[in-house]
Parts: sequence; structure tokens; C-alpha cells
Amino acid sequence: MNHTAYLLLEDGRRFDGELLGAEDITFGEVVFNTSMTGYQEVLTDPSYTGQLVTMTYPSIGNYGVNDEDCESPVPQVAGFVIREASRVRSNWRSTGGLDEYLRAHGITGISEIDTRALTRHLRSEGAMRGAIAPAGTETDD
Repeated sequence: MNHTAYLLLEDGRRFDGELLGAEDITFGEVVFNTSMTGYQEVLTDPSYTGQLVTMTYPSIGNYGVNDEDCESPVPQVAGFVIREASRVRSNWRSTGGLDEYLRAHGITGISEIDTRALTRHLRSEGAMRGAIAPAGTETDD
């Protein structure tokens, strides 16, 4: 079941997408990562603590998650922004999927947005804070 979610930037720009992971509002500085692989390492990297990390590579989640590819014991990001969440995971080490991993750790994410347009916006306008919010939640804070 898909649920609408929004990525709201402090300059008023809004990106509409689908909720991924936990069903909570989350806030943080919006940053991007251009890696083609290594999303689990990104999620657990302490240098991303409290940030909303955008992956520019279009399909994320295709090899699932496992217990061996973590940079720290738990995810450090405040939120996760991706273009497409792979519904199929194909790796012999996979112990779970991206969506269930994010849910289990209380991390809110959003998919189905144009992450490359978001990255261009951040590059031209500069660093800014943002929020990921499920549709129907109050975001006036």
C-alpha cells in the first residue's frame, strides 16, 4: 500500500513522493550522496547523523540489507530520500529489505521523487533544512 509523503525544503520548495520506512515527520539538513552502491553504509555512517540523505542513483534497495555492511550498529540518518525503492532484492547475504530496515529503526524516507532535480536545486540554492512528512500530518512546526 502506497502512502503519499512530502519533502519540504526551508525555501518553500516541495517534492511529492511515496512514504518509505517509518510513518513519522522527520527534520534535518538535506544533503546528497552520488554513490551507485553502498546505501547501507551511508545509512549507518556517523558523518550523516541527523541529516536527510538523498541518493542520486535512481534505484536503491536492489541488494537488500545485511548485518555485515554497517558502519555503526544502527542507522545515523534522520531521513532517506530516493528516486525508486527496489521491490526485489537480489543478494545471497541479504537478510531484509530497505523499507523494513528503515521501519525497524524508525527512519522516515521518501521515494518516487526526482532526486537529481533536488540535487541541482541544493547545488544552486545552497545548503538548507528540510522535512519529510506523510500526507495529512501537520507541518507548521
